[in-house]
Amino acid sequence: MNKKKEPFNFAKLYRRTALIIYDIISIVMASYVAILMRFEFSLDTIPDYYLEPITTFLPINIIITIGVFFLFRLYDSLWAFAGEREMQNLVMACVISGVVNAIGLQFFKSYEQAVPQSYYFLYTFLLITAIFVSRFSYRFFRGKKHLAVNKENSKAVMVIGAGEAANIIIKDIITSNYSTMSVKCIIDDDTNKWGKYIQGIRVVGGRDKIVECADLYDIDEIIVAIPSVSRQELKKILDICKNTNCKLRSLPGMYQLVNGEVNVSRLRDVEVEDLLGRDPITVDLDSIAGYVSGKTIMVTGGGGSIGSELCRQIASHNPKRLIILDIYENNAYEIQQELKYKYPDLDLVVLIASVRNTVRINNIFAEYKPDIVYHAAAHKHVPLMEDSPNEAIKNNVFGTWKTAMAAATNGCKKFVMISTDKAVNPTNIMGASKRICEMIVQTFNKHYDTEFVAVRFGNVLGSNGSVIPLFKKQIAAGGPVTVTDPNIIRYFMTISEAVSLVLQAGAFAKGGEIFVLDMGEPVKILDLAENLIKLSGYKVGEDIRIEFTGLRPGEKLYEEMLMDEEGLHDTANKMIHIGKPIEMDEMRFFSQLEKLNEAAKEESPQIRDLVKEIVETYHPDVHRYTMTRERKEALQKTAEDINGN
Repeated sequence: MNKKKEPFNFAKLYRRTALIIYDIISIVMASYVAILMRFEFSLDTIPDYYLEPITTFLPINIIITIGVFFLFRLYDSLWAFAGEREMQNLVMACVISGVVNAIGLQFFKSYEQAVPQSYYFLYTFLLITAIFVSRFSYRFFRGKKHLAVNKENSKAVMVIGAGEAANIIIKDIITSNYSTMSVKCIIDDDTNKWGKYIQGIRVVGGRDKIVECADLYDIDEIIVAIPSVSRQELKKILDICKNTNCKLRSLPGMYQLVNGEVNVSRLRDVEVEDLLGRDPITVDLDSIAGYVSGKTIMVTGGGGSIGSELCRQIASHNPKRLIILDIYENNAYEIQQELKYKYPDLDLVVLIASVRNTVRINNIFAEYKPDIVYHAAAHKHVPLMEDSPNEAIKNNVFGTWKTAMAAATNGCKKFVMISTDKAVNPTNIMGASKRICEMIVQTFNKHYDTEFVAVRFGNVLGSNGSVIPLFKKQIAAGGPVTVTDPNIIRYFMTISEAVSLVLQAGAFAKGGEIFVLDMGEPVKILDLAENLIKLSGYKVGEDIRIEFTGLRPGEKLYEEMLMDEEGLHDTANKMIHIGKPIEMDEMRFFSQLEKLNEAAKEESPQIRDLVKEIVETYHPDVHRYTMTRERKEALQKTAEDINGN
């Protein structure tokens, strides 16, 4: 096949020709103006024996200098984006031209010296100045044009941080044809930088000046350009920024800075995770790789938010085969395509199946013989399960039973069930069903060679059904943002953190444990709502209102990680603890499960009573949904106070 010939680039030819003509004029100008400056611009006082060698050598000087300029790529660089390297090339090329000029003039001198010695320095200086003007003036006028075009609709920007990342971001904003941002000031806590300038933008002070300068410069957007900052310090900075009502954005991290990936397009909106005030949880990756690598791994519910992240992290640790099982084909397809692209050599199997289908699950286990199973398939939405309690039992309880039984009878070495803090003293059917699941895996562990364990953790930021995506949609729609109760609190962790700890808990597992993840300090949902509104650049109450809707069916004001009977044992990872197993009558438990199974199949309205017999800590009536007129009025008054402030 003949390669298609590219069209000739006339624009490049015209641009290069114009630069060469300009450079020739610059060389001529530098040659004669230098001698004029030496004699204080008095042409009559310049001896002919100085002018003659300059004139005679000039054509040769022009040819050699233009050749040197080509060698240093002064005709190939994109000067609109020129930086330190291009400046160095320009200076070096002009200095070499000055040296060539000094040597060449010696061959044409008619006097004891060709020209005064100061001439060479003046010539080099003038040539550097002239060439610099030609290369960098375009960038200057381009920036001015950019400011003029975007003056009416530009966003006033404050940059926090006066380091390398800030320099790159500001430069990118100034030189971009498409950016509508205009950097007004820079904030940095280093007093040595105060009053200094980066790309012509002044460092006005430390973080104590953020609110003042946001008002003074009428700032619309704040960019946090400190990729190395700790989460604790970032939270302190963002807590100040929240009081400005500016939209907040930040750099992803140090990795992008080191790899030269810092630019305006890499900026991301500041997320609520940044306000958790703690560094990301780290795990022992070697221990994870040691027991996942070379194994056949199955993830049930592998298309969900937790399941898909499990698949991502497992895929990165070289499993022999990864089996994704899910009932929802769209989610399964998405994670399949993502992993096929990122890990083309991964032996990936994606199966559509319900964990409630006994024959299908048994056949899958018999065919693929997984070594490790992560059981993430479950109905998790509390209010929906309150309306459909039998579905919660069928899917969560007996889906877990059938999957665990298939694992035990097909040689699976380890079975890790994903549980929830809602299983502790549950007030909803979803939490109670997960508590029964914990009891099932602990019982199975006593009777089979498979190591059965459960991992219990709280809410996951950004997971399907979590509050953060809902808040974002409500803010995008102009509000109101709905919060169930002003006092409701929850424990939060990012998806990647939770999954990393689940994987490491699996590595620690010996069988029968309930691992409890340390979720840190609880967070008020009201604070999350207010923070998300402020981080989006809006004012609470003025731009986006907050409304209280009352606790939903089965919902508690707070969640717990441990039951009263349980005690904690530490593991090698301080973020992972082991809850003490609770003794129970197994025969009675199995008998109760049989009754529960029949009742669920028959859609019994008494299903909660049967669940309560199994889970004695289940109290469905403690926090039942009751919205009295007095309660509704109290919530409305609280919302008015918050929105009014």
